[in-house]
Amino acid sequence: DKYREVVAIFTRMLDNVVEINGLPLEQQRREILNKRRHGMGYLGLGSTLTLLGMKYGSPESLDFTEQVTREMALSGWRMALSLAEEKGPAPIMEQDFTVTTEMLDKRPEMVRDGLQAGDTIKGKVLHARYSRYMQRIAERDSALVEKLAEHGARFTHHSSIAPTGTISLSLANNASNGIEPSFAHHYYRNVIREGKKSKEKMGVFSFELLAYRDLVNPEALPFSDDPEEQLPDYFITADDVSPKQHVDIQAAAQRWIDSSISKTANVPTDFPYEDFKDIYLYAYEKGLKGCTTFRFNPEAFQGVLVKEQDLEKTIYRFALEDGSVIEVKGNEEIEYDGEVHSAANLFDALKEGYYGKF
Repeated sequence: DKYREVVAIFTRMLDNVVEINGLPLEQQRREILNKRRHGMGYLGLGSTLTLLGMKYGSPESLDFTEQVTREMALSGWRMALSLAEEKGPAPIMEQDFTVTTEMLDKRPEMVRDGLQAGDTIKGKVLHARYSRYMQRIAERDSALVEKLAEHGARFTHHSSIAPTGTISLSLANNASNGIEPSFAHHYYRNVIREGKKSKEKMGVFSFELLAYRDLVNPEALPFSDDPEEQLPDYFITADDVSPKQHVDIQAAAQRWIDSSISKTANVPTDFPYEDFKDIYLYAYEKGLKGCTTFRFNPEAFQGVLVKEQDLEKTIYRFALEDGSVIEVKGNEEIEYDGEVHSAANLFDALKEGYYGKF
């Protein structure tokens, strides 16, 4: 009940933000005021699953993910009706749309309801009765959707799950970002610090590890060989999750998200191409609106989040002015230009051309 209440309040807040959107172009302002769409999401799913004793990607975690996302959707659309009754629906809901043969081909139920090409239909009816997404909402609350078809919703879109990387760290004590599992339970973030000529490597711990150490075992550590310090097996990280499991989690949420989801499937550096291709085919089959993969490749991109073991296994080569070359591990420190840098961050700053530009 508390979760539903928070969703309802936050939905009202996001609707108010539409009024102060601050968009620079008239076309943008006209578009957002006509549809009033926004994108509510969440963060901390991975941390929550771990603290509940579930492995990310397991059948029970998929059920939990769908339940949490479904309740967000239902609460949001109930507030869409309430706000429409209070303030009026989004203007597009009262617009007339002409039924086309293409629409009838894609939505046989429109033919069943007696609509023909050339007929006009209100946006609120088209949205509530004939969008695949709202038909799914109707499976859970048909009375709500019928009222939305009658009154119109306050907005056309309600949900989207963003990356939330910065706010997960700065506001949520490093809870897992967005829909993701924790990247690792102890790792480094490459952050921009004023006055530094390259990014600075800062060690951080996951929210769930901090909670576990505070509430259960103060000595717990990832990668420890000491039985007294080891974490339970459900303390998994992004690399422990198979690409298929990454897609399955996203699919569980996507059923109830009407916009897109930011989600990354981590794959090994030596992942075969055929398997890599299959990730995208599987994502398409599951109805995802987007799919992203990440493979650690320091020659192409260093990344914001890095693990000590990856840096230690990566050799960086620096060519000096006298023609000589030095080789160092990514986690080694180098004094250069009056500052101490990690080898990986110095290499990336020089290669990408942003050295000294912060």
